[in-house]
Amino acid sequence: MEQFRILLTHSAWLLPLCLLAGVAYAWLLYSKNPPWSKKLNYSLAALRFLVVSFLCFLLLGPVVRYFTNTTEKPTIVFAIDNSESVRLFTDSSTLRSTRQGLAGIREKLAENGIETAVKTLDASQQTDLNGIQFNQKSTNLDGLLNNVAETYENRNLAAVVLLSDGIANQGKSPAYSDFPFKLYPVALGDTVPKRDISLPALQYNKVAFSGNKFPIVAEVRNDGFGSATVGVVIKENGKVLERKTVNLQKNKLTEQVTFTLTAAQPGKKHYEIVVESLPGEFTKLNNSKHAYLEIVKGKLKVLLAAAVPHPDVKALKSAIETDENFEVDLYLAGIYPLKKADYDMAILHQIPSRLRAGDEVLQMINSKKLPALYILGAQSDLAEFNKQQTAVFVAPRGNQTDEVVPVINPGFTKFGFAENAAATFLKFPPVTVPFADFRLSPASEVVLQQQVGRLKTTKPLLAVQTGAERTVGVLLGEGTWQWRLSEASETEKAPHFDKLVTDLVQLLATKENKKRLNVYPVQDEFLVSEDVRFQSEVYNAIYEKIYGQTINLTLTDEQKKTRTYNFVNGENFSGLNVGILPGGVYRYTASTTLEGKRVQDSGEFLVQDLALETLTSLANHNLLHQLARKNGSKLYYPTQLNQLENDLLKADFKNLIFTQESLKDLINLKWLFFVILALISAEWFLRKYYGSI
Repeated sequence: MEQFRILLTHSAWLLPLCLLAGVAYAWLLYSKNPPWSKKLNYSLAALRFLVVSFLCFLLLGPVVRYFTNTTEKPTIVFAIDNSESVRLFTDSSTLRSTRQGLAGIREKLAENGIETAVKTLDASQQTDLNGIQFNQKSTNLDGLLNNVAETYENRNLAAVVLLSDGIANQGKSPAYSDFPFKLYPVALGDTVPKRDISLPALQYNKVAFSGNKFPIVAEVRNDGFGSATVGVVIKENGKVLERKTVNLQKNKLTEQVTFTLTAAQPGKKHYEIVVESLPGEFTKLNNSKHAYLEIVKGKLKVLLAAAVPHPDVKALKSAIETDENFEVDLYLAGIYPLKKADYDMAILHQIPSRLRAGDEVLQMINSKKLPALYILGAQSDLAEFNKQQTAVFVAPRGNQTDEVVPVINPGFTKFGFAENAAATFLKFPPVTVPFADFRLSPASEVVLQQQVGRLKTTKPLLAVQTGAERTVGVLLGEGTWQWRLSEASETEKAPHFDKLVTDLVQLLATKENKKRLNVYPVQDEFLVSEDVRFQSEVYNAIYEKIYGQTINLTLTDEQKKTRTYNFVNGENFSGLNVGILPGGVYRYTASTTLEGKRVQDSGEFLVQDLALETLTSLANHNLLHQLARKNGSKLYYPTQLNQLENDLLKADFKNLIFTQESLKDLINLKWLFFVILALISAEWFLRKYYGSI
């Protein structure tokens, strides 16, 4: 239904003047003795009065306000936990009948004017409940329910039916979240304890140093076997490296067994730990676990120097120390002195400083031509900063500052970002940057851009220069400690911030790559549920990027099985997606032809199979009970689907009426032009016709 009102942009007291103008115009034109009848004269005067009065009315700028009402039916979303644990540990006939029962409920709801939809863990929209594949390698129930809330924000979302076994092995527990809808959980899985031997966890460092010994500790869990003896082996490429015997005790749930290995040549390593099965064991799917680690020559030494104490320094140090490849030394003018060490790169927080603090650090990095990351702040000496590096020239406009949030530059390819990093960065608190003009050198690339309020700009917030005499990075703002704190407040970790910092340090500390062909995976480690993607860069003889080359890529797994791909290095090429790969260490070789010569690049990456869905066979119905109580409903079992259907139909979900308001200038309505034209034409025709008789 559509309604409208006419609004005036000028005072309504001007309306009588419009009418007066129409009367005056008609009287002046038709007050004399006409050659036609008096009745026709009044009619012509009325036409002229209407036209002139209406034209004067249009000069007042009237606006038509439209109100359009749209009725939206209530929607019930069926959120399906389609993880492997549901398929593995739920009776197949129960799972099949439950899906059929929910499909029947959807039909009943549709008959009663209620819309329905289906969502799964991979955020896809399904149409057929019976066609869903229960093959997801992990379960993030909080992410599933939040995705439903975001998808149906400002919509008539009446309720959500959650089908799950309650086993959540990724993300935070949904019990800690508040959802803007009523939740009806349906419980699957098995809550009866089974006799089982499993490997729930491994403890090891992801980085080991060549020539050193390192431990891998396996935790063996005993459910229902009492006292028993089992063997535990560790393998590499299918070869048994060591076997140990573990005596399980009746009153002790877990036992630990430690394998000590020697780190050999640098590279990525993959070990499999297997606990041998016992007769009568419920499942063997959780009897093995994989360890993935990297053997390196030694740690990269990073100097973190600051002119004055600042919370940014602690956040940066914490982020760098999440990667065991780095060792951080702290310098703080007047507090922590400069050590004599061979550093691989330096981070300079508000150095050069207006207080002259940290000048000895500047002398050291300049003499050694160390790569450096400059971070600007209130104490920065911008004139000296412009002399120290050529990546970004800052021309301040007075002493003003801007508050900006980071936006990822999609054109930056030196390292990659996680798929949801862009959205996370936009939620970060703003940092303070100089209000200035920024000029980038030709060798500089922008990593992050500035967004002021809701306005995205092309101004740099973080830039790197890797093609010049000295590798340099510039972060143009202070306050990034709030980014780490903000991200950690939601997830208890800060993976996006930490990855940005460690990738940036790795990029700046790595010696300049002069290879003409550079093919690399977007990250060093993938999960078996993630697509593996590659980026490529090709250079001519003077190291300018070129495009259009056909690149051959060969992947080799631990069993020496090869996979071959061909792609063209296009200017707008978004990268090669090779899809999902089985777990293990992969080595790759890429080649192309440049100026008649064959050039190659090679490397390796990991695909981790964490086997999250086989860690436990025991359904967590307590979690589903909590969700039901918190949302004012109750937990349903597969035998209670009729009760669920009745409760949904009795809930009396209401239609939602949305009112949309729109404004349009009256003068822009085309049909009014034709009405005025018709009135003027009628007057002209009558005057001509009767005036000529």
